[in-house]
Amino acid sequence: MFTGIIENTGIVKRIESDQNNKHFWLKCDFTNELKIDQSLAHNGVCLTVVEISGNKYKVTAIDETLNKTSLNDLKIGDLVNLERCMKLNDRLDGHIVQGHVDQTGVLKSIEDFDGSYLLTINYDENNSGNVTVPKGSICMNGISLTVVDSSVGEFSVAIIPYTWEHTNLKNLKSGNIVNLEFDILGKYIKRLMNK
Repeated sequence: MFTGIIENTGIVKRIESDQNNKHFWLKCDFTNELKIDQSLAHNGVCLTVVEISGNKYKVTAIDETLNKTSLNDLKIGDLVNLERCMKLNDRLDGHIVQGHVDQTGVLKSIEDFDGSYLLTINYDENNSGNVTVPKGSICMNGISLTVVDSSVGEFSVAIIPYTWEHTNLKNLKSGNIVNLEFDILGKYIKRLMNK
């Protein structure tokens, strides 16, 4: 379980292909605090630490994960948003995030509002059934965000300068693929309403 509050960014140092899987070696400021079998969200994707070597650690993404997320597009040197799983005695500063990406979206535009940024994202609502609502929660690349505007297959989020500077959002460009995890409460309500 995660909150969507990004703890740090990591740098992809090595990528190894292994049949249909990919092993990602990353370096981050808290590698020395990690342990084998620990859950760690990478751009919102919950992956298990399987090996630690010096200041780098390894996680594995299987075919299912690579097909449903943007991890397949990672390259050496890319910045990745990182969040360790939440502690039960901590505040829930973002919203309830599972680290289970529902689908990807495409960054349609980035507007600079001289101190903040408005990002508009398109996604395939028809095939997924996922929805957003204005002022609702969305997790994009692991970041807990509030939806500004919402329409069929599209939503926008406003980004404060701190989030812009301390995540990999500043490296995104129009046309980039982003990981989306829709609000778990909304998904359950939608399922119940469809029965």
